[in-house]
Formats: sequence, structure tokens, C-alpha cells
Amino acid sequence: MAGIGEAKLIDLHAHVRLQATNGAAGRHGPEFGVDEAGKPWYRVGNYRLVGVKHTGSPFTDPELRLAKMDEAHIDFQVLSPSPLTYFHHIDLAEALPFCRRHNDAMAELVKAYPGRLGGLAALPMQDPSAARDELHRAVEELGLWGAAIGTEFRDPLHSPAFDPFYESFVKLDVPLFIHPAPAGIDGPPGDPALKRFDLDIIVGFGAQEAIAVSTLIFGGVLDRHPRLDVWISHGGGSTPVMVGRLAQAGRKRPWAMAEHRKDGAFEERLSRIWFDTHLGDPRALALLQSIVGTERLTFGTNFAGWDQGDAGDHGPVDPRLADNARRLLRKTAAAR
Repeated sequence: MAGIGEAKLIDLHAHVRLQATNGAAGRHGPEFGVDEAGKPWYRVGNYRLVGVKHTGSPFTDPELRLAKMDEAHIDFQVLSPSPLTYFHHIDLAEALPFCRRHNDAMAELVKAYPGRLGGLAALPMQDPSAARDELHRAVEELGLWGAAIGTEFRDPLHSPAFDPFYESFVKLDVPLFIHPAPAGIDGPPGDPALKRFDLDIIVGFGAQEAIAVSTLIFGGVLDRHPRLDVWISHGGGSTPVMVGRLAQAGRKRPWAMAEHRKDGAFEERLSRIWFDTHLGDPRALALLQSIVGTERLTFGTNFAGWDQGDAGDHGPVDPRLADNARRLLRKTAAAR
């Protein structure tokens, strides 16, 4: 494979667990093993995942990943940190060493497979200055292509404390991927109702994504940083079905910024955000596309995750999505 420039199918929603990071967050892990019944387990902070393979899975074995990518006809993947290991709520003294080790290992992995894999950095979002510094190191020294973060940490996404952080993405000319983490892994427990039926990763993720979109828009982030490129997982979660109410709120609620009160203001800002297509239903994708168009949609799978399905069952993929991915990642012919 010649690389991302010639790839026909590019997957931008593919997480990785890096063996080099085991134990890198101190008492928070990560760590893995096998229980008395022979079931594998994986622990991160207060969260214990049982029955999902760690060793010998596409998440950790690059050769197995490539084999599964071939089965799914995926030419190239951009790897992002596992949402289980964001560590956005632990002490900086534990989070920063983890992020640095993660990013070192990510850089080594993608350099070993440059024709098939690219990588995004993990960042210590509990400290905006430290996150900015690690972003610069990851991009300028390690050659990573951007960064992936969660949706919730000490300061909200629209906090002025993050303005220098966002400016660094613009200066470095790299994008920011936002993907939720299950509530309670290393921070506040969240809504107890979401502990039923895995709703924390089903309904909870969709809500967090819509909150992130709303915060970026209503909080003025996109107005203060018009050249910032952000992409949101799972098609923006519940944003497409809420777009009417969100737009109406921007026009009518007392906290809305003056420039957001015009008809179409919310929709115009929404069209600046990028979204992946991992929605699980063509009707949901059609709704998203009818609202934001196709120019900022990218293909995504949550590769090897519980909701990916069998390899290769993603059906026909609009060939324009690969070109969109190259534009987002600055890997077009002009950028190269």
C-alpha cells in the first residue's frame, strides 16, 4: 500500500491500545489479565472491562489489525487513543507521563506501518498549558497528525483557558478529534440511569457528542477560532435530531450571543464541524448528510469495537469520503 494519498477507503474512527502504556498511569493502570474463569479483563481506574480480549486482538496486535483491515477492504486507518485511557480527571502528575508514553509508542507504531497507519496524540486535558505543550511535542517532534480528546474535563470546551490550546491546532495546521469516554472511568460517575444496559456508551456517548457540538458553537469557540478543524465521532451523536431545537435556542434563549440570533447562524457553524459516518443506520446517515452536506463527512468504523459488526459489512462507501479525510488531515497532493 502506497499510503494515505492513494487510499480509496480511509477509516478515521479506529482506536488503539498500546502495550507500552500498561501501568503508565500509576495506580490507575491500565492493566490486564485473566480471571479464574479464564475470561480476559482490562482495568482502567475504577472501570473493569471483562470478556473482551486485550492481548491478541486488533486493538493491540498491528499485524492482526492489518489482516482485519484487509478483510474489511480498509486501505488506511488513523489511530486514536482508546476512550478508556484518556485519563482526563486524574492528577496531572500521573496523566502527563501516560500521555507522553502513549504518544511515543503511537509514533513508533505508525512509523513501522507508514503505508497503512497514521496516529493521533493523547493529551492531559486537566491542564490546558500541559495539553498544549504535549500537542506541540507530539506533532513537531514525533510526527503525529493531530490529537484526540474526550468531551468532559475540569474546564469546559468553551473555557477561555483553552483558547491558546485551540490556537496551537491552527498554528500547527492539524485537526482535533473529539470522542466521549464512559462516565466514571476516572472522574465523576455520571447519571446512574446510564449504567443500565450499557447506556453510558450508547445513549451517553450520543448525548456527550451533542453537548460538545453545542458547547463549541454556543460557547463561541468556532467564532474565536474560525480556522480550527474539529471532527466529532458518531455523526455528532444526537445532534442531527436536535438541530431544530438547538437552532431555535440560539435565536431565542437569553444567553445566546448576538451573532447567533440570526436565522441560519447555528446551521452555518454546524457546517464547519467534521463528522464521521459511524452511525449504524443509513437513515441516520441520510439525516446527518441532509443537514451538513457531504464535504465534511469522513468514514469511520470504531474498528474492532463491539458495534463494528462483521468485517466488510459497511456496504458501499461514498468515494468522496476518502478525499474529505485527506483534506481534514492535510494529506492532499497540495498539502504534501
